Amino acid sequence: MQQVDRVLDKALQGERISLEDCIVLLESDEIEKMGRAADEIMRRRHPEPIVTFNIGRNINYTNVCDVYCRFCAFYRPPGSKEGYVLPDETILQKIQETVDVGGDEILMQGGVNPDLPFEYYLNILRKIKDRFPGITMHSFSPAEIQKMKVLSGLSLDETLRELHEAGLDSLPGGGGEILDDRTRRKISRLKGSWTDWMDTMKAAWRNGMNTTATMVYGFGESMEERALHMLRVREAQDECKELGYPSPGFLAFITWPFQPDNTNLKREKSKPEEYLKMVAINRIMLDNIPNMQASWVTMGPEIGKQSLSYGVNDFGSTMLEENVVSAAGTTHKVNIELILQYIREAGKIPAQRNTRYDILRVFHEGEHAERDFVMQN
Repeated sequence: MQQVDRVLDKALQGERISLEDCIVLLESDEIEKMGRAADEIMRRRHPEPIVTFNIGRNINYTNVCDVYCRFCAFYRPPGSKEGYVLPDETILQKIQETVDVGGDEILMQGGVNPDLPFEYYLNILRKIKDRFPGITMHSFSPAEIQKMKVLSGLSLDETLRELHEAGLDSLPGGGGEILDDRTRRKISRLKGSWTDWMDTMKAAWRNGMNTTATMVYGFGESMEERALHMLRVREAQDECKELGYPSPGFLAFITWPFQPDNTNLKREKSKPEEYLKMVAINRIMLDNIPNMQASWVTMGPEIGKQSLSYGVNDFGSTMLEENVVSAAGTTHKVNIELILQYIREAGKIPAQRNTRYDILRVFHEGEHAERDFVMQN
């Protein structure tokens, strides 16, 4: 029996695959075989042929950043004439537009801005919740939280407790990149260690917030480092359950390739086949993460649709606005009606969900979205 067959059989029998098993899959090019196994594992977890999506908006509230990641085309250094912080009213207007099309999630994140005091974040969260009590703030990456911790002088738990009380509901997995310090030192030396990222997630769980996890590959990392990333996410999720945190932990895992255009890190663009292989291995390896999310923002809707046969069960967010990935030369705009179409073309039933993955509405055959969003640039 081939090594790949042995690992896939092990996974299909419900056994956990090891770090070494994961490397075997990563080094293989038997993508379709891995895809079939991932699809079967996904169907066991999600037997209904439903693919979920969320109506949400990305708000990049500032592009000023003092972390200087080599792979980022979005940031501007402190003092730059091109740096900005959005006025509070602009942020509130963007949220109003999201609510107007039935949206319920705001992914607010930006650069790690040293000029914004901790009170800025507490005040904007309170303003948002005062005006939009029903909106879910799935916002601020661990790197931003770590900067707030420094600025506030509080402990990590105290920082997250204050943010949660002010209106922060959930933490996105941004800045995960590769959870191994060799690669992190090469691409974002000032962003902090992989344990800083994970410690922030665990502190969020202790304070009752759920989170998502991400992985960006294609920086020149080894296959062992990719496997370690997944293993570390899986082990943290185990710990969340074992210690009885007041949170389900990571609700979803999202992976995508590094986008090299307009950045200081020159790498070849990853091929779509590599992406499909990665999402399949994510589903096989991460047996305790409930949802795998397509990254159509980076890959385009067609590959996003294809990933629904490779272990993915969620089409992500409508991302009514996205500036970070588009700054790196990748722009894929999809309206709500097109999301319904792509999910149906994959032979699935589309359903709108919230940040906690509760289904809000199933779109049956022939049903359409009442409203679509027109980008206001």
